[in-house]
Amino acid sequence: MRQAGIYSGILAGGRTGPHLLPLARIKKIMKKSGDNVNMISGEAPIVFSKACELFIEELTRRSWMVAMQRKRRTLHKEDVASAVITTDIFDFLVNLVSADSTNPTPFASVAMETVLESS
Repeated sequence: MRQAGIYSGILAGGRTGPHLLPLARIKKIMKKSGDNVNMISGEAPIVFSKACELFIEELTRRSWMVAMQRKRRTLHKEDVASAVITTDIFDFLVNLVSADSTNPTPFASVAMETVLESS
């Protein structure tokens, strides 16, 4: 369980500690997201970083529950897909995941291109 106040540094304006996601990369993605995004405040990437961390944590937790129900201790693509399909808050991802592991999803190829491009 998360401790109370662990993310309160964002609201207080204080230092938020080490980031799990690189802020420079987040800022780069933010700038590429639109034609008229030129200036980004220093706090915006920090908030996006924390939001991404929370999103990944929640998706991983729900995927892990699926894996445990299937009596496995390793997450597979199918576990993530099942978690997305069965959770209402992840409805925006339903088109990106596929329960069929033999067909690569469009998201997987886009994600790989992004990783290779940013390296």
